[in-house]
Amino acid sequence: MLATLVDHPFHKPGWVYEEKYDGYRILAYKEGASVTLLSRNANDRTEVFSSIAKAIAALPARTILLDGEAVAFDRKRVSRFQLLQVGKSELVYAVFDCLFVNGQDLRQEPLAVRRTALEETVKTNPALLISRRLSSNGLEAYKLAQRKGFEGVLAKDESSPYIEGRSSKWVKFKVHQEEEFVIAGYTAPAGSREHFGALLLGIYDRGKLRYVGKVGTGFSRQSLGGLFRQFKTLQQSKPSLVDPPREKDVTHLAPRLVAQIAFQEWTADQKLRQPVFLGLRDDKRPEECVLRH
Repeated sequence: MLATLVDHPFHKPGWVYEEKYDGYRILAYKEGASVTLLSRNANDRTEVFSSIAKAIAALPARTILLDGEAVAFDRKRVSRFQLLQVGKSELVYAVFDCLFVNGQDLRQEPLAVRRTALEETVKTNPALLISRRLSSNGLEAYKLAQRKGFEGVLAKDESSPYIEGRSSKWVKFKVHQEEEFVIAGYTAPAGSREHFGALLLGIYDRGKLRYVGKVGTGFSRQSLGGLFRQFKTLQQSKPSLVDPPREKDVTHLAPRLVAQIAFQEWTADQKLRQPVFLGLRDDKRPEECVLRH
């Protein structure tokens, strides 16, 4: 079940408001002693997130299916996608839904029932966390998320069943601007910079990949080298962008990689202001990076 992005926070009776985590969406399956962790696009993450898999295996339920987010927290207990990329922080599975438990399919039950089942089934430990409810009032929840520095707020209709795909019964409003964009090319490095200077970013608009700006900050030496190795098999002579920038020494890439980017705002001509590279998203397809009108 995927949340719909809305422009402004709101309050509605019968809705609940949770912290929006900045990580990898994961479905956790447990059957007996066997545990499988799957990403949004069905990639197996069991080995990558082995500490989470071990914590799921220790739950008393014989069979269970959970929905949540694999995250890494900073010292202020704010989830940071960049920390996941670095791989040096403790991983936590922030669980926000229980779809199946001990032979009972809960997907058609209202969220309130599923939340109760979640709280009865999942016992928190260092690798497991039940998603945090911020406030009973959506506007107050948004203010709290602002003060704490969270990425945003998820608002959910407590009466809604679990609906596969995008739904208006779950919506999200962001505190910080972060989105996924397609990597369409790179510029040559300058000075002491190695491998490349900046990434050319694009987003699909009515089926066409349009240029939204370039990002040259947020990289470590390790990430510069790792990205450059992936770029070698994607190089092409013609731009994927329908409106490529007039830049010198640009290498064009096939639109296969998705980057998560933090930025201050959209400019009037739909370019990113002050973008920062946070990491690659291998759980998102380039076609999912679509401009909202």
